[in-house]
Amino acid sequence: MPANQPNADQQQLLNNLLKSLSPADTDKLNKILNDKEATNKILSTPQAQQLLQKFTSGK
Repeated sequence: MPANQPNADQQQLLNNLLKSLSPADTDKLNKILNDKEATNKILSTPQAQQLLQKFTSGK
């Protein structure tokens, strides 16, 4: 499985988090994810890097 493919537990966690967002927050998130520059800016922050490391290491 490629490293960028979420496993079933990670996918379920993501789905649960998305369900907990308000419609306005879901809309904001979708706008950011559809804007490659904004997404890259957010993902390059130290906090995002820490979260990504936790998700990819399973810890």
